[in-house]
Amino acid sequence: MDALLTDLLDVLRRTGLDAVLILAGAAGLGGLGYAVVHRSLRALMGDLEWAAPLRGALLRRTRAPLRILAPVLCVYLALPTVRASLPGVARTVLGNALQALVVVGGAWMLVAVLYAVEEAVSVRYETDTPDNLQGRKIVTQTRILRRIAATVITIVAAGLVLMQYEPFRELGTGILASAGIAGIVVGVAAQRTLGDLIAGIQIALTQPIRVDDAVIVEGEFGWVEEITLTYVVVQVWDRRRIVLPITHFLEQPFQNWTRTSTDLIGTVFLYLDYTVPIDDLRAELRRIVEASEHWDHDVAGLQMTDASERTVTLRATASAKDAPTLWTLRCEIREKLVAYIREHYPDALPTLRTRLETSEDGERLDNDGDAQGPM
Repeated sequence: MDALLTDLLDVLRRTGLDAVLILAGAAGLGGLGYAVVHRSLRALMGDLEWAAPLRGALLRRTRAPLRILAPVLCVYLALPTVRASLPGVARTVLGNALQALVVVGGAWMLVAVLYAVEEAVSVRYETDTPDNLQGRKIVTQTRILRRIAATVITIVAAGLVLMQYEPFRELGTGILASAGIAGIVVGVAAQRTLGDLIAGIQIALTQPIRVDDAVIVEGEFGWVEEITLTYVVVQVWDRRRIVLPITHFLEQPFQNWTRTSTDLIGTVFLYLDYTVPIDDLRAELRRIVEASEHWDHDVAGLQMTDASERTVTLRATASAKDAPTLWTLRCEIREKLVAYIREHYPDALPTLRTRLETSEDGERLDNDGDAQGPM
């Protein structure tokens, strides 16, 4: 029996099948170990996933890269034990391939961790609440910095993989060496694409805009829906999307209605006759806003801001907690004030006056004093 086993081992050693079996066993062991550890962690966490969003996000996001990385690492660690049994070419090819897979898997793992952190931050700091300034600030910074870090990791991983193969070694060395990673970023920043990357970093640090900010760009009102490294998506009130280069928000003026807070003051203009009773309208405006669920009980007023040869201009002001609520409040004030004027003071609506005068001989004169014939 011992002789048969010895002969079988000799055959496997001569044919290289022993190396294949050992490496396959290492891969299977790595996959089995990952499955056991992952299932154990899921069982231990149970209902804690919602209480600790980062843990749940890490388990979900790292599942795919670890499923590949664990067997590859085990095979890579087992390779020195069977190196003597492999032909020279197979040894080189397998070693380079395993190193490349380890680099790619590691980069994938790091990017997955970044996504998990971003997901946990999004859960922790919700942006769909009325008072969400702090949350929008943190979510915006996290999202932009995640994209920047993922780009750097991808560049480094690509350089390391290329260096494993002789035909591409010079290219990989050039990516990683030359003037270093910082030199690459600064050197290519003169180009349009990575110039936008630098702008994205500046946006993340200075934050002239944040996710869910209410802005007016290109003459359109909307909300910042997404901020990437190269462009910003603004959702307009009618659900259209405006896609702008990120440099637009550094080079062109724009309005940010929620830069420091979400509450806003809106205006409603009325053009009325000189006979309008302003005090009554001011009292009616106060009754309208106090009865409205959209007013935030802060600002409400009525002023005469202009007077022309035919009408006076009244400006009603009121405040609300955010832009959508303010829009509804302005429409409500406009509708109810016009209805109030039409019902109680119809003569105060804009009118065109014509004065008729009579001359001594009974002829009717127009406004210019020309005779129009007898009355």
